[in-house]
Amino acid sequence: MSTIRNQVQLIGNVGLEPTITNLESGKKVARFSLATNEHYKNADGEKQTETHWHSIVAWGKTAEIVQSYVHKGKELAVKGKLKTRGFTGNDGVQRYVTEVEASEILLLGSKSDN
Repeated sequence: MSTIRNQVQLIGNVGLEPTITNLESGKKVARFSLATNEHYKNADGEKQTETHWHSIVAWGKTAEIVQSYVHKGKELAVKGKLKTRGFTGNDGVQRYVTEVEASEILLLGSKSDN
């Protein structure tokens, strides 16, 4: 059972062009947002869609794949784990952000998708 702890799987569309950073250590990191849609019917029986936004971070070879093939609007499947990190904002307030650290990315849609 330990293999299913802290595991996330998402299918959605990339919100903005990924941001690629080359670190001094030579490692590469890619960051992008992913939109997933949840469909349901409300109390009146009307179809509703709720969009959820997720922050995705990819390192190393996965980041290189993102840099080469992932663009705004592209449909992806992402597998990874949740990571929470804290930082102090410019206003001195401590903030926290939860991200999905991608271990696998599967490109979906047709080859002609941009």
